[in-house]
This record gives sequence, C-alpha cells and structure tokens, in this order.
Amino acid sequence: MVCAGWLLAGGLTGAAVGLAGAVGLWRWRLRQETPGADPGAPDLAEAARQLPLAADLLAACIAAGAGPVIAAQAVGEALGGPVGDAFARGAAEVRLGGEPGPAWRRLGAVPGAGGLARLLERADVSGLPAAVPVARLAAEARADWGRAATARARRAGVMVSAPVGLCFLPAFIAVGVLPVVIGLAEGVLGGGGG
Repeated sequence: MVCAGWLLAGGLTGAAVGLAGAVGLWRWRLRQETPGADPGAPDLAEAARQLPLAADLLAACIAAGAGPVIAAQAVGEALGGPVGDAFARGAAEVRLGGEPGPAWRRLGAVPGAGGLARLLERADVSGLPAAVPVARLAAEARADWGRAATARARRAGVMVSAPVGLCFLPAFIAVGVLPVVIGLAEGVLGGGGG
C-alpha cells in the first residue's frame, strides 16, 4: 500500500498517503471481524426467520399423527439451518436413547425456541398430546416475527427520512426562502435610498 501511494502521488507525500491508507484498511478489517465469535453458534437472524415455519411444520406433523420425536426429525431434515439442525440433532439423540432434557437443550438455546424445546421434552417424557400446544407456540412465533418485522419497517422509515430531509433542505432554502429574502432586502435597501 505504501508503494502504491508512492507511485501514485510520488515522493515522501505518496509514501505517507499509502501508509495512512494501509493503517486505515487494517483498522477497518479489525472492526469487521467479531472477536470471540463461535463458528458453531446459531445465526440469530436466520433462526428468528426459521422459527415460525419450523413450529408450523412441527404442529402439522403432530396433528397428522406423528409422534413428537418423529415430527421433529422430519422438520429438522426438511428445514435445515440453525433451527432445523437443532430439531434433527435433538430427535436423533432421543431416538438413540438419550435423555430428552439434554437432547432438546440445544434447541432451547436457539432464541425463541425455548418453549418448543420444553414442550418436546414434556411430550417425550409424559406422552401427552402436543398438537394443540405446538400450534399455539407456532401462532406466537408468527406473531413475534410479525411484530419484529413491523418494528424493522418503522425503523427503516425513520432512517430514510433524515437523509431525504437533508437532501431537500438546501433546495428548499435556495428555491423558496432565498428569493423571498433577496426580494425583501432589495425592497428595504432600494426603498430607503430613493
């Protein structure tokens, strides 16, 4: 980068510009990387997007007569992503003889999926029907996702209005206010001298 600056701008000034550019690029790359990020951690945005669909699919499978573990496995294999992987892994652990609590804990770690994980654990331990509670959780997940989407849309509208206002303000002053002020100034200055 220093050599490129030296070639483009020439001399000591070019080397200083290149060095400043290299330092700026280095600092920008450091800010882009998130320190301590776990590559195995679920993508929160993707999980929030998938959760309502996963809950709906799980409710449909259970209502069709599948057991909670079989339904979770089917949803996990069909969906993929962070939520689908948690469903598939939990179902596989339970089918292989694992305890339901620890098996569904990974699903419970996905934001918003704690209720589903507890419900699957209870249904597996007690054998109670889970179709109605899963459908209720699916409706709650859809409502939460809808509220979050509405909040994001409102926030986007506010964020767009400031730059648009800053673009139109100079034009408004130049076309609307400035001619009136100039006309008033000419009238006051012209009328006072004659």
